[in-house]
Amino acid sequence: MKEKIKILNDPVHGFIQMPSGIGFEIVNHPWFQRLRNIKQLGISHYVYPGATHTRFQHSLGAYFLTKQALNVLTEKGIEITNEEREATLLAIILHDIGHSPFSHTLENVLFKKINHEELTRAFICFYNKLFNNKLDLTLKIFDNKYKKLFLHQLISSQLDMDRLDYLKRDSFYTGVLEGVISTERIIKMLNVSNNSLVVEEKGIYSIEKFLISRRLMYWQVYLHKTVLASELMLIAIFKRAYELFKENKINLPENLKILWVKNWTKKDLYSNETLLQTFAQIDDSDIIVWLKQWANHNDFVLSTLCQKLINRQLFKIKMLKNPIDQNIVDKCLKKIIKMYSLSDKEAKYFIFHDFAENRAYSINDYRINILFKNGKIMDIAEASDILNIDILSKKVIKYYFCTIPECFNI
Repeated sequence: MKEKIKILNDPVHGFIQMPSGIGFEIVNHPWFQRLRNIKQLGISHYVYPGATHTRFQHSLGAYFLTKQALNVLTEKGIEITNEEREATLLAIILHDIGHSPFSHTLENVLFKKINHEELTRAFICFYNKLFNNKLDLTLKIFDNKYKKLFLHQLISSQLDMDRLDYLKRDSFYTGVLEGVISTERIIKMLNVSNNSLVVEEKGIYSIEKFLISRRLMYWQVYLHKTVLASELMLIAIFKRAYELFKENKINLPENLKILWVKNWTKKDLYSNETLLQTFAQIDDSDIIVWLKQWANHNDFVLSTLCQKLINRQLFKIKMLKNPIDQNIVDKCLKKIIKMYSLSDKEAKYFIFHDFAENRAYSINDYRINILFKNGKIMDIAEASDILNIDILSKKVIKYYFCTIPECFNI
Protein backbone atom coordinates (compact mmCIF):
# COMPACT_ATOMS: atom_id res chain seq x y z
CA MET A 1 0.00 0.00 0.00
CA LYS A 2 1.29 3.46 -0.93
CA GLU A 3 2.30 5.55 2.08
CA LYS A 4 -0.18 8.31 2.89
CA ILE A 5 1.24 11.79 2.33
CA LYS A 6 1.05 13.99 5.42
CA ILE A 7 1.00 17.79 5.09
CA LEU A 8 1.22 20.63 7.59
CA ASN A 9 0.32 24.27 7.08
CA ASP A 10 3.27 26.52 7.89
CA PRO A 11 2.51 30.27 8.19
CA VAL A 12 5.85 31.16 6.57
CA HIS A 13 6.19 28.70 3.67
CA GLY A 14 2.63 27.48 3.24
CA PHE A 15 1.92 23.76 2.90
CA ILE A 16 4.88 21.54 3.78
CA GLN A 17 4.88 17.86 2.93
CA MET A 18 6.09 15.99 5.99
CA PRO A 19 9.10 13.65 5.79
CA SER A 20 8.38 10.00 5.15
CA GLY A 21 10.05 6.78 6.27
CA ILE A 22 12.82 7.25 8.84
CA GLY A 23 12.36 11.02 8.69
CA PHE A 24 8.74 10.72 9.80
CA GLU A 25 9.71 8.36 12.63
CA ILE A 26 12.37 10.82 13.81
CA VAL A 27 9.95 13.75 13.75
CA ASN A 28 7.54 11.77 15.91
CA HIS A 29 10.24 10.60 18.32
CA PRO A 30 9.94 12.21 21.81
CA TRP A 31 13.40 13.75 21.59
CA PHE A 32 12.48 15.62 18.40
CA GLN A 33 9.01 16.53 19.66
CA ARG A 34 10.82 18.30 22.51
CA LEU A 35 11.65 21.04 19.98
CA ARG A 36 7.99 22.09 20.07
CA ASN A 37 8.72 23.44 23.54
CA ILE A 38 11.94 25.30 22.75
CA LYS A 39 11.53 28.84 21.49
CA GLN A 40 13.54 29.70 18.41
CA LEU A 41 14.50 33.13 19.76
CA GLY A 42 14.92 32.30 23.42
CA ILE A 43 13.63 35.13 25.57
CA SER A 44 13.16 37.61 22.71
CA HIS A 45 9.39 37.54 23.22
CA TYR A 46 10.04 39.94 26.12
CA VAL A 47 10.69 42.53 23.39
CA TYR A 48 8.78 41.08 20.42
CA PRO A 49 5.61 39.44 21.83
CA GLY A 50 5.04 37.46 18.63
CA ALA A 51 8.44 35.75 18.80
CA THR A 52 7.16 32.55 20.40
CA HIS A 53 7.84 30.29 17.40
CA THR A 54 9.80 27.11 18.03
CA ARG A 55 12.78 25.09 16.90
CA PHE A 56 10.29 22.45 15.73
CA GLN A 57 8.76 24.88 13.22
CA HIS A 58 12.17 26.08 12.10
CA SER A 59 13.52 22.55 11.59
CA LEU A 60 10.63 21.63 9.31
CA GLY A 61 10.94 24.96 7.50
CA ALA A 62 14.63 24.33 6.84
CA TYR A 63 13.71 20.82 5.67
CA PHE A 64 11.21 22.32 3.22
CA LEU A 65 13.80 24.74 1.78
CA THR A 66 16.44 22.01 1.52
CA LYS A 67 14.01 19.82 -0.39
CA GLN A 68 13.39 22.72 -2.80
CA ALA A 69 17.14 23.28 -3.21
CA LEU A 70 17.78 19.61 -3.98
CA ASN A 71 15.01 19.69 -6.59
CA VAL A 72 16.52 22.79 -8.23
CA LEU A 73 20.01 21.29 -8.34
CA THR A 74 18.68 18.03 -9.79
CA GLU A 75 16.77 19.92 -12.49
CA LYS A 76 20.05 21.64 -13.44
CA GLY A 77 21.73 18.29 -14.03
CA ILE A 78 23.57 17.91 -10.71
CA GLU A 79 23.71 14.22 -9.88
CA ILE A 80 22.13 13.52 -6.49
CA THR A 81 21.12 9.94 -5.74
CA ASN A 82 18.01 9.05 -3.74
CA GLU A 83 20.26 7.92 -0.88
CA GLU A 84 22.14 11.24 -0.87
CA ARG A 85 18.87 13.15 -1.04
CA GLU A 86 17.37 11.31 1.94
CA ALA A 87 20.58 11.62 3.97
CA THR A 88 20.77 15.38 3.35
CA LEU A 89 17.13 15.87 4.34
CA LEU A 90 17.67 13.88 7.54
CA ALA A 91 20.71 16.04 8.33
CA ILE A 92 18.70 19.27 8.02
CA ILE A 93 15.78 17.88 10.02
CA LEU A 94 18.17 17.06 12.86
CA HIS A 95 20.46 20.08 12.57
CA ASP A 96 19.03 21.84 15.66
CA ILE A 97 18.01 18.91 17.85
CA GLY A 98 20.89 19.59 20.26
CA HIS A 99 19.68 23.04 21.29
CA SER A 100 19.26 23.83 24.98
CA PRO A 101 16.07 25.39 26.35
CA PHE A 102 15.72 29.03 25.26
CA SER A 103 18.08 28.14 22.40
CA HIS A 104 21.39 30.05 22.37
CA THR A 105 20.75 31.79 25.70
CA LEU A 106 21.57 28.70 27.77
CA GLU A 107 24.31 27.38 25.48
CA ASN A 108 27.11 25.88 27.60
CA VAL A 109 25.00 26.32 30.75
CA LEU A 110 23.27 22.96 31.23
CA PHE A 111 26.28 21.18 29.74
CA LYS A 112 29.51 22.97 30.51
CA LYS A 113 31.75 23.49 27.48
CA ILE A 114 29.59 21.35 25.14
CA ASN A 115 27.84 23.34 22.41
CA HIS A 116 24.63 22.48 20.58
CA GLU A 117 26.49 21.31 17.45
CA GLU A 118 28.25 18.58 19.42
CA LEU A 119 25.01 17.62 21.15
CA THR A 120 23.30 17.47 17.76
CA ARG A 121 25.99 15.12 16.46
CA ALA A 122 25.51 12.87 19.49
CA PHE A 123 21.76 12.78 18.83
CA ILE A 124 22.39 11.84 15.18
CA CYS A 125 24.65 9.00 16.34
CA PHE A 126 21.89 7.81 18.67
CA TYR A 127 19.34 7.77 15.83
CA ASN A 128 21.86 6.03 13.60
CA LYS A 129 22.09 3.26 16.18
CA LEU A 130 18.31 3.20 16.61
CA PHE A 131 17.77 2.76 12.87
CA ASN A 132 20.51 0.17 12.31
CA ASN A 133 23.17 2.47 10.82
CA LYS A 134 20.85 3.90 8.16
CA LEU A 135 22.10 7.39 9.06
CA ASP A 136 25.74 6.66 8.25
CA LEU A 137 25.63 8.93 5.20
CA THR A 138 23.69 11.58 7.13
CA LEU A 139 26.51 11.68 9.67
CA LYS A 140 29.15 12.00 6.94
CA ILE A 141 27.28 14.91 5.35
CA PHE A 142 26.78 16.57 8.73
CA ASP A 143 30.51 16.20 9.50
CA ASN A 144 31.47 17.47 6.02
CA LYS A 145 33.28 14.21 5.30
CA TYR A 146 31.29 13.19 2.25
CA LYS A 147 32.73 13.59 -1.25
CA LYS A 148 29.91 15.87 -2.45
CA LEU A 149 30.79 18.89 -0.34
CA PHE A 150 27.89 20.99 -1.61
CA LEU A 151 25.46 18.78 0.31
CA HIS A 152 27.06 19.85 3.59
CA GLN A 153 26.95 23.48 2.43
CA LEU A 154 23.17 23.20 2.15
CA ILE A 155 23.15 22.24 5.84
CA SER A 156 25.90 24.48 7.20
CA SER A 157 27.50 27.42 5.38
CA GLN A 158 27.04 31.16 4.97
CA LEU A 159 24.16 30.50 2.59
CA ASP A 160 22.59 27.39 4.08
CA MET A 161 18.92 26.51 4.32
CA ASP A 162 19.10 26.99 8.09
CA ARG A 163 19.87 30.70 7.69
CA LEU A 164 17.37 31.20 4.89
CA ASP A 165 14.57 29.81 7.04
CA TYR A 166 15.40 31.50 10.32
CA LEU A 167 15.79 34.96 8.75
CA LYS A 168 12.44 34.72 6.99
CA ARG A 169 10.72 33.05 9.98
CA ASP A 170 12.16 35.37 12.64
CA SER A 171 11.22 38.39 10.55
CA PHE A 172 7.66 37.08 10.21
CA TYR A 173 7.14 36.40 13.92
CA THR A 174 8.87 39.55 15.22
CA GLY A 175 7.32 41.82 12.62
CA VAL A 176 10.76 43.24 11.76
CA LEU A 177 10.35 43.64 8.00
CA GLU A 178 14.05 44.38 7.43
CA GLY A 179 14.64 40.63 7.70
CA VAL A 180 12.39 39.69 4.79
CA ILE A 181 14.33 37.84 2.09
CA SER A 182 13.39 36.10 -1.15
CA THR A 183 14.18 32.48 -0.30
CA GLU A 184 12.46 31.30 -3.49
CA ARG A 185 14.66 33.36 -5.79
CA ILE A 186 17.88 32.55 -3.92
CA ILE A 187 17.15 28.83 -4.13
CA LYS A 188 16.24 29.07 -7.84
CA MET A 189 19.65 30.66 -8.46
CA LEU A 190 21.64 27.90 -6.72
CA ASN A 191 24.01 25.71 -8.70
CA VAL A 192 27.15 23.62 -8.20
CA SER A 193 30.62 24.29 -9.59
CA ASN A 194 33.83 22.49 -8.64
CA ASN A 195 31.90 20.48 -6.04
CA SER A 196 30.88 23.69 -4.28
CA LEU A 197 27.59 25.53 -3.95
CA VAL A 198 27.42 28.70 -6.07
CA VAL A 199 24.83 31.34 -6.92
CA GLU A 200 24.17 32.16 -10.55
CA GLU A 201 24.88 35.72 -11.64
CA LYS A 202 21.17 36.70 -11.80
CA GLY A 203 20.88 36.04 -8.05
CA ILE A 204 23.54 38.50 -6.93
CA TYR A 205 21.08 41.20 -5.81
CA SER A 206 19.12 38.68 -3.75
CA ILE A 207 22.35 37.71 -1.99
CA GLU A 208 23.16 41.35 -1.27
CA LYS A 209 19.69 41.77 0.25
CA PHE A 210 20.22 38.57 2.26
CA LEU A 211 23.47 39.86 3.78
CA ILE A 212 22.01 43.25 4.62
CA SER A 213 18.94 41.63 6.16
CA ARG A 214 21.12 39.40 8.29
CA ARG A 215 23.10 42.37 9.60
CA LEU A 216 19.93 44.32 10.42
CA MET A 217 18.25 41.36 12.11
CA TYR A 218 21.25 40.85 14.38
CA TRP A 219 21.16 44.37 15.78
CA GLN A 220 17.38 44.77 15.74
CA VAL A 221 16.43 41.32 17.06
CA TYR A 222 19.17 38.86 18.01
CA LEU A 223 21.36 41.43 19.78
CA HIS A 224 18.62 43.92 20.69
CA LYS A 225 19.76 45.58 23.89
CA THR A 226 16.69 44.64 25.95
CA VAL A 227 16.86 41.05 24.71
CA LEU A 228 20.53 41.05 25.70
CA ALA A 229 19.68 42.35 29.20
CA SER A 230 17.13 39.60 29.79
CA GLU A 231 19.53 36.94 28.50
CA LEU A 232 22.29 38.19 30.81
CA MET A 233 19.89 37.94 33.76
CA LEU A 234 18.88 34.38 32.84
CA ILE A 235 22.50 33.28 32.50
CA ALA A 236 23.34 34.92 35.84
CA ILE A 237 20.52 32.98 37.50
CA PHE A 238 21.96 29.66 36.37
CA LYS A 239 25.47 30.75 37.28
CA ARG A 240 24.26 31.50 40.82
CA ALA A 241 22.28 28.25 41.02
CA TYR A 242 25.39 26.30 39.96
CA GLU A 243 27.47 28.06 42.60
CA LEU A 244 24.91 27.23 45.30
CA PHE A 245 24.80 23.63 44.07
CA LYS A 246 28.57 23.31 44.44
CA GLU A 247 28.23 24.68 47.99
CA ASN A 248 25.38 22.24 48.71
CA LYS A 249 22.97 25.12 49.39
CA ILE A 250 20.22 24.27 46.89
CA ASN A 251 18.10 21.26 46.03
CA LEU A 252 18.09 20.89 42.26
CA PRO A 253 15.64 18.98 40.05
CA GLU A 254 17.04 15.49 39.45
CA ASN A 255 17.68 15.95 35.72
CA LEU A 256 19.61 19.20 36.26
CA LYS A 257 21.56 17.59 39.10
CA ILE A 258 22.66 14.78 36.74
CA LEU A 259 23.97 17.32 34.22
CA TRP A 260 25.82 19.33 36.88
CA VAL A 261 27.16 16.56 39.09
CA LYS A 262 30.41 16.55 37.08
CA ASN A 263 31.99 18.29 34.12
CA TRP A 264 30.95 15.94 31.36
CA THR A 265 33.05 15.76 28.19
CA LYS A 266 32.10 15.32 24.55
CA LYS A 267 33.25 11.72 24.83
CA ASP A 268 30.70 11.10 27.58
CA LEU A 269 27.85 12.00 25.21
CA TYR A 270 28.61 8.95 23.09
CA SER A 271 29.29 6.45 25.86
CA ASN A 272 26.51 7.44 28.28
CA GLU A 273 23.08 7.44 26.66
CA THR A 274 21.53 8.52 29.97
CA LEU A 275 23.07 11.96 29.47
CA LEU A 276 21.21 12.52 26.20
CA GLN A 277 18.02 11.11 27.72
CA THR A 278 18.34 13.50 30.67
CA PHE A 279 19.09 16.50 28.46
CA ALA A 280 16.16 15.64 26.16
CA GLN A 281 13.76 15.81 29.11
CA ILE A 282 14.45 19.52 29.66
CA ASP A 283 12.69 22.26 27.68
CA ASP A 284 11.57 25.88 28.16
CA SER A 285 8.68 24.93 30.45
CA ASP A 286 11.07 23.27 32.92
CA ILE A 287 13.19 26.42 33.05
CA ILE A 288 10.13 28.55 33.85
CA VAL A 289 9.12 26.18 36.66
CA TRP A 290 12.63 26.28 38.12
CA LEU A 291 12.69 30.09 37.99
CA LYS A 292 9.38 30.24 39.88
CA GLN A 293 10.68 27.83 42.51
CA TRP A 294 14.00 29.64 42.89
CA ALA A 295 12.16 32.96 43.22
CA ASN A 296 11.29 31.79 46.76
CA HIS A 297 14.78 30.53 47.62
CA ASN A 298 16.44 31.94 50.75
CA ASP A 299 19.46 33.10 48.74
CA PHE A 300 18.88 36.80 48.07
CA VAL A 301 20.80 36.92 44.79
CA LEU A 302 19.04 33.92 43.24
CA SER A 303 15.54 34.84 44.40
CA THR A 304 15.86 38.50 43.41
CA LEU A 305 17.15 37.75 39.92
CA CYS A 306 14.37 35.20 39.38
CA GLN A 307 11.64 37.52 40.62
CA LYS A 308 12.83 40.36 38.42
CA LEU A 309 13.09 38.21 35.30
CA ILE A 310 9.72 36.50 35.82
CA ASN A 311 8.00 39.84 36.33
CA ARG A 312 9.96 41.49 33.50
CA GLN A 313 11.60 43.99 35.83
CA LEU A 314 14.68 43.96 33.65
CA PHE A 315 18.03 45.58 34.24
CA LYS A 316 18.76 48.66 32.18
CA ILE A 317 21.40 48.43 29.50
CA LYS A 318 23.39 50.92 27.46
CA MET A 319 25.31 50.11 24.27
CA LEU A 320 28.66 51.90 24.01
CA LYS A 321 31.41 52.47 21.48
CA ASN A 322 34.09 51.83 24.09
CA PRO A 323 34.34 49.73 27.27
CA ILE A 324 32.66 51.23 30.32
CA ASP A 325 34.93 53.20 32.65
CA GLN A 326 35.99 50.94 35.51
CA ASN A 327 35.40 53.79 37.97
CA ILE A 328 31.71 53.75 37.03
CA VAL A 329 31.57 49.99 37.56
CA ASP A 330 33.21 50.34 40.98
CA LYS A 331 30.78 53.10 42.04
CA CYS A 332 27.85 50.98 40.92
CA LEU A 333 29.22 47.98 42.79
CA LYS A 334 29.54 49.97 46.02
CA LYS A 335 25.97 51.23 45.70
CA ILE A 336 24.60 47.71 45.20
CA ILE A 337 26.59 46.41 48.17
CA LYS A 338 25.14 49.18 50.33
CA MET A 339 21.57 48.86 48.99
CA TYR A 340 21.28 45.11 49.44
CA SER A 341 23.90 44.47 52.16
CA LEU A 342 25.78 42.08 49.90
CA SER A 343 29.35 40.92 49.62
CA ASP A 344 31.48 42.08 46.72
CA LYS A 345 31.10 38.66 45.07
CA GLU A 346 27.31 38.68 45.43
CA ALA A 347 26.94 42.25 44.17
CA LYS A 348 28.69 41.35 40.89
CA TYR A 349 25.60 39.33 39.91
CA PHE A 350 23.82 42.65 39.43
CA ILE A 351 26.35 44.21 37.01
CA PHE A 352 27.25 43.02 33.52
CA HIS A 353 29.74 44.67 31.21
CA ASP A 354 31.29 43.11 28.15
CA PHE A 355 30.77 43.34 24.40
CA ALA A 356 28.53 41.91 21.67
CA GLU A 357 29.79 41.34 18.16
CA ASN A 358 28.38 40.64 14.74
CA ARG A 359 29.77 39.89 11.30
CA ALA A 360 27.23 39.57 8.48
CA TYR A 361 29.70 37.85 6.17
CA SER A 362 33.03 36.16 6.76
CA ILE A 363 35.60 35.88 3.99
CA ASN A 364 37.34 33.17 6.03
CA ASP A 365 34.29 30.87 6.15
CA TYR A 366 32.52 29.00 3.34
CA ARG A 367 32.38 31.84 0.87
CA ILE A 368 29.31 32.81 -1.12
CA ASN A 369 30.54 32.44 -4.68
CA ILE A 370 28.85 33.97 -7.72
CA LEU A 371 28.89 32.00 -10.99
CA PHE A 372 28.96 34.26 -14.07
CA LYS A 373 27.70 33.26 -17.51
CA ASN A 374 31.26 33.02 -18.83
CA GLY A 375 32.07 30.41 -16.17
CA LYS A 376 34.05 32.76 -13.98
CA ILE A 377 33.50 32.46 -10.22
CA MET A 378 33.89 35.41 -7.85
CA ASP A 379 33.33 35.88 -4.15
CA ILE A 380 30.30 38.07 -3.42
CA ALA A 381 32.67 40.59 -1.81
CA GLU A 382 34.34 41.07 -5.20
CA ALA A 383 31.30 40.55 -7.43
CA SER A 384 28.97 43.08 -5.83
CA ASP A 385 28.78 46.39 -7.68
CA ILE A 386 26.32 48.31 -5.51
CA LEU A 387 27.45 47.44 -2.00
CA ASN A 388 30.70 47.42 -0.15
CA ILE A 389 30.48 43.84 1.06
CA ASP A 390 33.90 44.30 2.67
CA ILE A 391 32.17 46.50 5.24
CA LEU A 392 29.62 43.78 5.96
CA SER A 393 32.47 41.31 6.42
CA LYS A 394 34.08 43.42 9.14
CA LYS A 395 33.37 42.44 12.73
CA VAL A 396 31.25 45.08 14.47
CA ILE A 397 31.76 45.25 18.22
CA LYS A 398 29.44 47.07 20.62
CA TYR A 399 30.25 47.29 24.30
CA TYR A 400 27.51 47.24 26.88
CA PHE A 401 26.90 48.17 30.49
CA CYS A 402 23.93 46.52 32.19
CA THR A 403 22.79 46.89 35.81
CA ILE A 404 19.85 47.69 38.08
CA PRO A 405 18.00 50.95 37.25
CA GLU A 406 18.90 52.47 40.65
CA CYS A 407 22.57 52.87 39.77
CA PHE A 408 22.33 53.25 36.01
CA ASN A 409 22.94 57.01 36.06
CA ILE A 410 26.00 57.05 38.28
